[in-house]
Amino acid sequence: MLPYSVSERLHRLAPDQRQAATAPPGPVLCVAPAGSGKTTTLVARIAWLVATGADPTSITAVTFNKRAADEMASRVDAALEPLGLAPGAVRVKTFHALGREILADGRESVEPLLDREAVLRDMWPDITRGAVRRLDDAFSRLKLEIGVTAAEVATDPEPGPVARAFLAYESALEDAGGLDFDDLVARAVRLLEARTPLLRRWRAKCEHMLVDEVQDVDRTQLRLALLLAAPRNQVLFVGDDDQTIYGWRLADVRRVLALAESLPGLTRMDLTVNYRCPAAVVERAVRLVARNRERFVKTIRAGPEAAGRLVLAPDGADETTRIRHVFASWPNDGGTRAVLARTNAELLPAAALAVELGLPFRAPGLRLLTEDRRVDEILRAAARLKTENECAAGAHATDVAAAGGADRPLLPLLVGLARRGVEIPEPAFRSAAQPDKRDADEPLPIETADLLAAVVSWAAPYRSLADLGAALDLHRARIAELRRDDALLTLATAHSTKGLEFDHVAVIGLDAGRFPSARSLRESAEPERALEEERRLAYVAWTRARRSLTLVYDPASPSPFMLEAFDQAELSLEGDRP
Repeated sequence: MLPYSVSERLHRLAPDQRQAATAPPGPVLCVAPAGSGKTTTLVARIAWLVATGADPTSITAVTFNKRAADEMASRVDAALEPLGLAPGAVRVKTFHALGREILADGRESVEPLLDREAVLRDMWPDITRGAVRRLDDAFSRLKLEIGVTAAEVATDPEPGPVARAFLAYESALEDAGGLDFDDLVARAVRLLEARTPLLRRWRAKCEHMLVDEVQDVDRTQLRLALLLAAPRNQVLFVGDDDQTIYGWRLADVRRVLALAESLPGLTRMDLTVNYRCPAAVVERAVRLVARNRERFVKTIRAGPEAAGRLVLAPDGADETTRIRHVFASWPNDGGTRAVLARTNAELLPAAALAVELGLPFRAPGLRLLTEDRRVDEILRAAARLKTENECAAGAHATDVAAAGGADRPLLPLLVGLARRGVEIPEPAFRSAAQPDKRDADEPLPIETADLLAAVVSWAAPYRSLADLGAALDLHRARIAELRRDDALLTLATAHSTKGLEFDHVAVIGLDAGRFPSARSLRESAEPERALEEERRLAYVAWTRARRSLTLVYDPASPSPFMLEAFDQAELSLEGDRP
């Protein structure tokens, strides 16, 4: 007979959730759409395993990121407390933390953990940000997708430029006696395969294995999970093919769709109800993502108490005005709200408007233009130009006046600087000893010329550099005051909100060329598959909403996703949609 706490927990589950939580031993894939209660099901599964005799030390749950691992660990600890188990009795880890623990158990070095970008910049100080991104992607593919080592690459008699850069990078890691993030998992797999006693020990710790967000795993992470679960394969995979949105992190929807090929006898169980979103949101989000070919055929319906609104907001105004309309439309009900966009750059007008209106906000990873340290360099360049003008004033009074001399207002001075141009030195980037340095110093994704144009636009009300500088300092202080972790308003990219939910959500920029991203499609080697991932990204964004979803688009050129989810006649009319 089950303990009361476990029996009562299972009783609260829906039938499909309970079936997955109490599935008999063996490989199981639980397909869990957005809002279907997957974490609730996973926690119930762990409690049920312990209550039916599983040794807590033989259970390992693995999830994709630290935020999810921390949340799951907290909920697992609470579920097991009535059974007399101390916090941490069941291992809950990210893949990288699990790999690190395996390496340490095998007496392999796990320090120092080096930042790849910092190493690349130490090796090649003049490397561009684009080159860093390309090498970062290429090195991860070599280590995680192809699974080769530097020694294997070195056997190529005629290595190409990427291979040579990889060999140089791996040599730099070796000289530093360290490893990078990818090595935590890749080296753990090789170590387990090479040491049978270590593998046996870790299989005992993973006799019952649970893998969350399986759609996000890369090839090596899945290889690690399968290696640890074998040969008994008492593993529960939970995930949603419709939420595979991290292709740039080497996730591939085909990996979860083909999971049965790696695990003969795999049983699929589906959670079918989205308990989070209003019924209209569920209907249109599913209508959109169902256009994808690479997905499981499944049923997704709204919960029996799904109330709320889906609002179409056709708006041809500029971005700031559109967002102002969204802010004004939200009810003053104390609920959480979020503005979601395809990119961080598209969120800048929302952040600027929040500062203007005095609205506290959360915006992880987002900085406003005024926070870009290149602004300070621009003001310093303007001061140098002013000094040059003053020095030349005696001999060239007419020319100086035209360029913005000492007795001229600030605006002409900055216009003169814009015409001449300004070179901004590359900022200092983070090192292994200062892992967070880049967040404050790295330029925003905007060209210096465009940033200079923005500074010119700010300058109109001011007559001196000192006045403008003081205003910027006040603005930065205001931003710091309004940025709050407990703010009701969140500004975020769609990618960064998977796993989160808000009472009121507005998705902006649902215009042709913006969402889906024209650039992502253009640069992809497989445009059709890239389009499907963009469609999944929109599905994720739409299904963050608990009470209302507002979709903002230009009625003259709506996103093709709007045309797929709605009829043309609907898109011309503003307001609620059933």
